Amino acid sequence: MLNEVQIQAIIKGTGYTLIIAVVAVIIGTVFGMLVALGRISHNKILNKVSWIYVWFFRGTPLLLQLFMIYYAMPLIVKDLLGRPFPINPLMACFIAFGLNSTAYMAEFFRAGIESIDKGQLEASKALGMSYNQAMFKIIIPQSYKRLLPSVGNEFIMLIKDTSLASTVAISDLLRTTKTMSSSSGNWIYYVYAACVYLLMTSIIQFGFDKLEKKVGAYE
Repeated sequence: MLNEVQIQAIIKGTGYTLIIAVVAVIIGTVFGMLVALGRISHNKILNKVSWIYVWFFRGTPLLLQLFMIYYAMPLIVKDLLGRPFPINPLMACFIAFGLNSTAYMAEFFRAGIESIDKGQLEASKALGMSYNQAMFKIIIPQSYKRLLPSVGNEFIMLIKDTSLASTVAISDLLRTTKTMSSSSGNWIYYVYAACVYLLMTSIIQFGFDKLEKKVGAYE
């Protein structure tokens, strides 16, 4: 059984896991929409830059991206400015996970927007709407309900991927239980971690299932 100190440590580790995932989803949602609009833009430069961004962050491991932010970026800045540039481990996680989530969210948004009948954009323009008005008032709102399953899956993936934060000394759920197991020689702590991960992902899945039904995602 867990004692009070261990319970508090697991709760604290779970808190780190959740906050990294939540911040990454928020960053990914906000900037993912911007990158998605860049991907479908008729501006060749904007389209190409957005494509390269998605290509890089989807094509390289998240762990490598985290190491580049936490270990490589301070060294690069030091070489350029000539002085140390330390970065907080938690901030590095926010940046790396957020940038990675942005790339995946951008593709979800792009697919959702492009799934809407193009005739609706033409009809909007016929009514005198500009391209931006048609996008933000007609096309994008209709894509929301189609995006919910993908966004829910991304959130669940982020919850699990936050275990990588332990590699930069963040005492997340996995690092906390690993430390407990190593110090006690007892494997049961990994079972506790698995149960907490399952609980979090199950709650997220249940919440998004309810939300999908509420907005009529399967109509």
